[in-house]
Amino acid sequence: MPYVDGYVLPISKKKVSAYRRVASQTAKLWRKHGALEYHENVGDDLKTGMGVPFTSRVKAKPGETVVFAWVTFKSRAHRDRVNKKVMKDPRMKEIMEMDLPFNSKRMAYGGFKEIV
Repeated sequence: MPYVDGYVLPISKKKVSAYRRVASQTAKLWRKHGALEYHENVGDDLKTGMGVPFTSRVKAKPGETVVFAWVTFKSRAHRDRVNKKVMKDPRMKEIMEMDLPFNSKRMAYGGFKEIV
């Protein structure tokens, strides 16, 4: 079964375009190094009547929305190999040194085994 890295983060609505540019660069890196899929999504319909809204979960502030994203791999071992290559890629180091359009300390992240 595939393995997925997923994350959710709050972002200023004014910085979504800047985030899209960074996400496009990182998507190319993950795919180049072997990720099967790479998806980045920005909140659109977040005022739902059920469960805990993503905005509440990530403690979004006024003027912020939420990014929900995931990267798919063949397995956890494959994920570990790909992520190691991505982190060693000089282009990723350049991205990490940029003034990113979000606060990584407010990002929720984890690895997931697919069950269905």
